[in-house]
Amino acid sequence: MTRQVYFVPAAETQVASVKKKTAVTTSWVSVDAKGQGTVLDVDKYAIMRRVQIHARDLRVLDPMLSYPSTVLGREKVIVLNLEHIKAIITAEEVLLRDPFDDNVIPIVAELKRRLPQEKNLTCQGLGEEEEEHIGLRNDVNTGEENEFPFEFRALEVALEAICSFLDARTRELETDTYPALDELTSKISSRNLDHVRKLKSAMTRLTNRVQKVRDELEQLLDDDDDMADLYLSRKLAGACSPVSVSGARNWYPSSPTIGSKISRTSRASAVTAEEDNDVEELEMLLEAYFMQIDNTLNKLTTLREYIDDTEDYINIQLDNHRNQLIQLELFLSSGTVCLSIYSLVAAIFGMNIPYTWKEGHGYMFKWVVILTGLLCTSTFTSIISYARHKGLIGS
Repeated sequence: MTRQVYFVPAAETQVASVKKKTAVTTSWVSVDAKGQGTVLDVDKYAIMRRVQIHARDLRVLDPMLSYPSTVLGREKVIVLNLEHIKAIITAEEVLLRDPFDDNVIPIVAELKRRLPQEKNLTCQGLGEEEEEHIGLRNDVNTGEENEFPFEFRALEVALEAICSFLDARTRELETDTYPALDELTSKISSRNLDHVRKLKSAMTRLTNRVQKVRDELEQLLDDDDDMADLYLSRKLAGACSPVSVSGARNWYPSSPTIGSKISRTSRASAVTAEEDNDVEELEMLLEAYFMQIDNTLNKLTTLREYIDDTEDYINIQLDNHRNQLIQLELFLSSGTVCLSIYSLVAAIFGMNIPYTWKEGHGYMFKWVVILTGLLCTSTFTSIISYARHKGLIGS
């Protein structure tokens, strides 16, 4: 992969010098339709001139700003912001930000592998007119099934990468969470509770990330106009029709693939005018990855339900332990009341007050002890029966 560095001239104008001082150079990688990648160290103004987008669209790709997952279809580009994938897709190249990031390197390699268009070998041995006739017929009848548009191939790589990335994070979270929940169920401790709390926080963050990607795909699928905006090759072919072909050639003069596609589309414009709003090809692509990201979200939902069930089970166990403590406290309180009655009787008979009935009545000691014991027993039984009747303790 060659590395191409662009520098802003130091002595153009005062405005240019100011831009040079304020603009921050970032790394991008450009992957064309042949799968060749070029690293660009440029500022945002160079990117805006290269792909002709507004600053507000480029701001969506700024990692310093908190933008949700977004797929924007503009006149000539697709702005893609999916987690760590921050890309600009045109009809003939893909610009990917931060190409040396560990999560972006595999995506660059996949783009180089899958972006080159495979040649159709079914028309070998035919003349040029017959090839064009067959290609035109396939474009009209099957929606260009021989040549999947470049922007859709790039979009498919990005969607597959982000769906696989989120699904891998979900599997890792499941691998860590289920054993931690089982350990917490078997032994409730502060360490296990703190571990599960951290895993639950990670699951909540991951669920929000997956939900944002799912919502963006769902929003695209619900709006045919938004999906039609992603057909860059179709819009380019419309701009390069015989009415405006001279103005369109200035855009992509060095793309033979796009040129051949434009010529065929121009010749078939009378037949396929009603297909301008046909988004079935893109809809099928988005639905496939929508189902995949929805399946990932279902895994996280199942994991959340398992965590909630575990929390309910732990709360039941804690309530049971709490009831046992209340029961123990009630028994101790009842015993304390009974002993207090004994202490009251002992205090009364232990006073040093001369009473005449104390003399010659030694047998009264036995009856006082027996009656006091019966009174304490009945008091203890009454307290326990009342607590059971009110449901304070178990039977």
